[in-house]
Amino acid sequence: MSGNAGEDYKGYRDPALSVLRRFEALVWSDVTVRTDRGEFRGLILPRNEMADPEHVVLKMSTGYNIGLHVGGVQEITVHGRKVANYKIPEKAFPYAEGKPRVKLLGTGGTIASRLDYRTGAVIPAFSPGELYGSVPELADVCNLETEKLYGVFSENMGPEQWIGLAEAIGREIAAGVDGIVVGHGTDTMHHTAAILSFMVQDPPVPIVMVGSQRSSDRPSSDAAINLMNATRTAATSDLAEVMVCMFGPTSDQYGLLHQGTRVRKMHSSYRSTFRTLSDVPLGKVDQGGVTPFRNDYRRRRADRDVAIKAVFDDRVSLVYYYPGMKPDVIDSLVDHGYKGIVIAGTGLGHVNRPLYPALERAHKAGVSMFMTVQTLWGFVQMYVYETGREIMELGVVPAANMLPEVAYMKLGWALGQTQDPAEVARIMLTPIARDITEREPYNGYLVYQGGIPEVDQFLSEHWK
Repeated sequence: MSGNAGEDYKGYRDPALSVLRRFEALVWSDVTVRTDRGEFRGLILPRNEMADPEHVVLKMSTGYNIGLHVGGVQEITVHGRKVANYKIPEKAFPYAEGKPRVKLLGTGGTIASRLDYRTGAVIPAFSPGELYGSVPELADVCNLETEKLYGVFSENMGPEQWIGLAEAIGREIAAGVDGIVVGHGTDTMHHTAAILSFMVQDPPVPIVMVGSQRSSDRPSSDAAINLMNATRTAATSDLAEVMVCMFGPTSDQYGLLHQGTRVRKMHSSYRSTFRTLSDVPLGKVDQGGVTPFRNDYRRRRADRDVAIKAVFDDRVSLVYYYPGMKPDVIDSLVDHGYKGIVIAGTGLGHVNRPLYPALERAHKAGVSMFMTVQTLWGFVQMYVYETGREIMELGVVPAANMLPEVAYMKLGWALGQTQDPAEVARIMLTPIARDITEREPYNGYLVYQGGIPEVDQFLSEHWK
């Protein structure tokens, strides 16, 4: 084995590092890995330093990468090794007097990267010099600074990371940045966007979350364009909101800017997966700049005033109701000390009658309960039918048109401030960042239904 362990196992930490060392399987080795899921052959790729420590990544002959959890690795057979030069050439970021100052905060994953065509490795980029080497257009719009806060997959983001991220944003605003970009995995980006909307209130600068659906080793990658659009928004936009900047139409024409409390990931792999629900997006961004779609947004300000309320009580659950649900689902939450429950109910906000005793017990135990709708679009309207009125009498509060995940985030945030049910209800029902709106605009519910002649005609003409 080579004595340079850092390069031999680039980016790997225990427990993955110990497994690779045990089988003397170095980065860039051609290996067969026998696991409890079968055998896999490929090239061991280096990992970026923000990656989790429990997976070994192989580049398969198909061109796809696969992550193998080390807990299932039984044997690694090494067939050979050919070291690649995988470092992105760093170019000094050309800082220019008078350009906006943007801070990029990383939470995990790859913000941008470059493909090594000989090995198929995706080389992560994060420092200003690396990002400039990957996306040189960044220098046209701002002076970029970067900081890695966390190195987790987005499903592993939680209260600790949300609080730390909100506090970091507060520090950067106080330090005088003109805009903030948050690199984040897409799976739970809308959760983090929601909680930041509550924890970071009335910011004087844009706070833009960004990620990518397709990795940079794919021709259809959206990584570079999303990063460029997000950075342009943070640097030049008048929108002083927490927002998500992701891919717009499939024709790469522009990115969309979604309000942090009204956005949701709606497709597992489609690049245009993020949608604004029951409202319209804040605007769009392209090479020409940012075009707002609305006028009711917070404007950029010169002051450094921002309200950071970084608290969260994790004794909260989001319960998706289904026909036949048993009361022990609610009872178990009460028995385990949960203080808040958000229910995603059917229709206008309903659950079955067998749950009534459990809901009443939860209410008497001081658990704050709120109703949202599974339909996502539309309002909870529990006064319409007898079922809804009965559920309200048991202590469940209708949460207007808050999205279920947004209500979950807001309830944890509210309980982090007070345990008084009346005060929790007041906080929950007070709109903060369009988490509750007065009405749904006529064009706030548009879902393309393929197969309908007029829709197909429109798509053929406008949605290239």
